[in-house]
Amino acid sequence: MDRLSSLWNGLDARRRIVALLAAAAAMLAVWGLARMATEPSMSLLYAGLDPAASGEVISALEARGIPYEARGDSIWAPEGQRDALRMALAADGLPQAGARGYELLDDLSGFGTTAQMFDAAYWRAKEGELARTILALPSIRQARVHIANPPRRPFEQAPTPSASVSVSVGSGALGEAQASAIRHLVSSAVPGLTAAQVTVVDAENGTVLTEEGGPESPQAVEDRAARLKANVERLLEARVGRGAAVVEVMVDADMNSETVTERVLDPQGRVAIHTDTQETSEQSQGGEAGGVTVASNLPDGGQQGAGGSSSTANETRERVNYEVSEVLRERIRRPGEVRKISVAVLVDGVRTVNDAGEVDWTPRPEQELQALRELVESAIGFDPARGDVVTIRTLEFTAPADLGTSASASGAADFLAANAMTLIQLGALSLVALLLGLFVLRPMITRRVEDARTLELEALPAGAGAREQAEAAVALAGEVIDAGQITADRLRALRDLTGERKDDAAALLGLWLEQGEPARETA
Repeated sequence: MDRLSSLWNGLDARRRIVALLAAAAAMLAVWGLARMATEPSMSLLYAGLDPAASGEVISALEARGIPYEARGDSIWAPEGQRDALRMALAADGLPQAGARGYELLDDLSGFGTTAQMFDAAYWRAKEGELARTILALPSIRQARVHIANPPRRPFEQAPTPSASVSVSVGSGALGEAQASAIRHLVSSAVPGLTAAQVTVVDAENGTVLTEEGGPESPQAVEDRAARLKANVERLLEARVGRGAAVVEVMVDADMNSETVTERVLDPQGRVAIHTDTQETSEQSQGGEAGGVTVASNLPDGGQQGAGGSSSTANETRERVNYEVSEVLRERIRRPGEVRKISVAVLVDGVRTVNDAGEVDWTPRPEQELQALRELVESAIGFDPARGDVVTIRTLEFTAPADLGTSASASGAADFLAANAMTLIQLGALSLVALLLGLFVLRPMITRRVEDARTLELEALPAGAGAREQAEAAVALAGEVIDAGQITADRLRALRDLTGERKDDAAALLGLWLEQGEPARETA
């Protein structure tokens, strides 16, 4: 403490100010290092929330007195409390996912609520519940559902409802499988709604995702080719081994749709379905003209007095209705009908080791290739009339070089990658503190010691070579003494130098004795 006091008293005003500023900077650096070391590591709590939900979560964190950081649309909390905070906020219903659901119906009272008001609230609640369910799907960040259900009117058929869904994903684009799942989810929740009436829109890209999951879609054709390829590869690997066969399958499908209606009439195959028979009989009589007498008015007078003729006609009509044999065929050809299948197979030959230890390669025999061809044709459903082609060749495979490096667990690398920014900040503060100590404090202390040594030499009496002897003694001591690093080797070197340069050692001891006498007298 006395040494520090004497050192401080020996500094001028400018050096004192510099020393104070350096000490303050060093203290700030140490304080920053201590704060960074004790500051909790922040971890992502929630991301992608809408502003209203983010405000509710921040209010809940402030009420609990938990530190947080808001970075854009994400909220960060202490890593050690993240999981507990999520469960606690979930118990409070935070963050609210999507719009309000059936709780909207709780606000409706029986008085003053019309049927139209209830229907509107019901469909809003239905949309909110569907949006919440869609948000529970993986990678879905935001979702909105709109349902159009026209009102029913008397003497009209029941209208067909429709729906539209707007979806935002965290990264990338919404897949066709997820879009199909959303369509069936919405259509199953609304009576009378079919999946074809549900439109799914990717809000990030502004595109409409059409229904492409049927058997007529190009994706279905590619899936069929992939299945055939997997079947053929599994079949060949059982014989030639894994990695010794390469298979490529191409399915040529007709993506046009066609409806053919055929009507065939067979006149020879008629069938009587109705018969109508009509018979007509007519009879007539005639006589010669004569005068009217009394005899003609008598019952038998007409026959006796007149001669004539009579005729009878019979007619029969028959009408038969026949139904001609008719065959009506309607054929609907949907897109995706296979027109041709082409398969290319490349198999490796047979590798054997000779007596010299070298590997010999020989192609596979033709009989084996023919057997493999028959197996492939059976696996793909080969149809010669369709023009299917199967090509099998045996060629030597080139062994690929080993790629990449072996994976090994590295905890240090993971730690550095996760805390890179924190380590950089610590290193910068440590470097500042080290520079202050080396280039500010150390030069000041060293200069002060040199000044004190110069004053001591100047205080010596001017005698015959006294100053020169003192300087030589000080130089001798400086050669072997280093403050704070006195070891056994240095003590041994000091003894050797003292034996060799006895005069210089005696002068140095005399100088130390002279410096110690005033101190004892003062005490």
